[in-house]
Amino acid sequence: MGRATTPAPERRRGGRAARTAERAAPIAQTGQPRRRIPTYELLGDADLDALEAHADWILEEIGVEFRGDPEALELFRAAGSSVDGERVRFEPGLARHLCATAPSEFRMYGRDARHDVTIGGDHVVFSPAYGPPFVTDLDQGRRYATLADFENFVKLTYASPWLHHSGGTICEPVDVPVNKRHLDMAYAHLRWSTKPLMGSVTAPERAEDSLAMARLVFGADRLERDCVIQGNINVNSPLVFDDVMSGALKVYARANQGCVISPFIIGGAMGPVTQPALIAQAHAEALVGIALSQLVRPGSPMVYGNFLTTMDLKTGAPTFGTPEADLATYAIAQLARRVGLPVRCGGHYTASKTTDARPRHRRERPRRRRLPRGRARQRLPRHRPHARQLRVRQPPRPAARHLLVRAVDRGRRPRHGPARQPPVEADAGRLRATAHRPVRRRRPAGLRGRPEGVDGGRLVLTPRPDRPTRHETRTTT
Repeated sequence: MGRATTPAPERRRGGRAARTAERAAPIAQTGQPRRRIPTYELLGDADLDALEAHADWILEEIGVEFRGDPEALELFRAAGSSVDGERVRFEPGLARHLCATAPSEFRMYGRDARHDVTIGGDHVVFSPAYGPPFVTDLDQGRRYATLADFENFVKLTYASPWLHHSGGTICEPVDVPVNKRHLDMAYAHLRWSTKPLMGSVTAPERAEDSLAMARLVFGADRLERDCVIQGNINVNSPLVFDDVMSGALKVYARANQGCVISPFIIGGAMGPVTQPALIAQAHAEALVGIALSQLVRPGSPMVYGNFLTTMDLKTGAPTFGTPEADLATYAIAQLARRVGLPVRCGGHYTASKTTDARPRHRRERPRRRRLPRGRARQRLPRHRPHARQLRVRQPPRPAARHLLVRAVDRGRRPRHGPARQPPVEADAGRLRATAHRPVRRRRPAGLRGRPEGVDGGRLVLTPRPDRPTRHETRTTT
């Protein structure tokens, strides 16, 4: 007999070659998302009018300083503003009128046409973080960022189909000298990504260097007609533009490139504590920055930015991801739509020092607030009752179990149960056994759990009619 032969096993699919081919495959493209839902109108027209009137009052009575920038002072004086030293004051409505030439929507181009994005309208653009000096990894933990970290973040941003903009200072590479750091960062964006980018704004000369590198890649003629690079201009709040920020703003505007005018205000430190006054100050500062760009070059693409947050008034530490900042962003977006400008806002940030579910919720909440904005009938959103109110209004289960056991001991059905409830005598033994479990009583047994009313934030409880007590009323704050 011939020897039986065993068929050779099939070659296992995958392996190193398959992983290499997968990495070499082109990155999946998802396209730029668009918001198809109505915008959330937190404030009514009367409230927005009041905020704009207060911003006009700030610009007329207090004004904005432009330190070390005589060119900006002359531009505003020629436009009809009142200039007193380095302080510029505006008549009501003048700053908004100067912003009228800024486009409400513009196209931003990358090295690859697949990564071109539209800014404004119902288009949504996601970009990475801006400016963190520290990074964290599993091997070295929390540490100062390096240029290698910066390049890795640029590559990760390019590889993600959900990020449409390469960003700017994704992290601060402190291992490179400051006088040449901006060149390495701009080169990393242009070398390792084909998405739109942000250039340097730490000095007007460095902004010129960023534009020169962009001209080498895109061509000098291309920059005259298309926006390929942006600058992130932070106001030196309260109500001050220094020569560094105003100078970088003028450089980008003169080259027909975009800027994001972002007042960086921490309530209680660089602005008022109350939210309406804080929003009015941010609105005034943003309008003045955009107005300067239009005086330099009318029609230059600008974005109405903001960064409003609060601080701990006991320690002075800034807090991020708070509900106050979320509500302020709603109002800022409404003001930006009134002016007719694209709006930029932050999300997915927190001041927590730990990585657990609570900071995760705080990070996700601002991001969710920036996207789904359905219309609301009320001026302010509804809030859940306070946790203490919930405990008072909803008696804990052990207390209800004791009532049931006591009813069984008395030989009748509990009065709080439904009319068709079956007899419970058969479960008397089991219920008596559960009665020995320790129970935390949150209120005297003689008080009824249903509040009679809410008066000034207080819940007023009354005694049960069938169990008199020496307490006539009880107030829980």
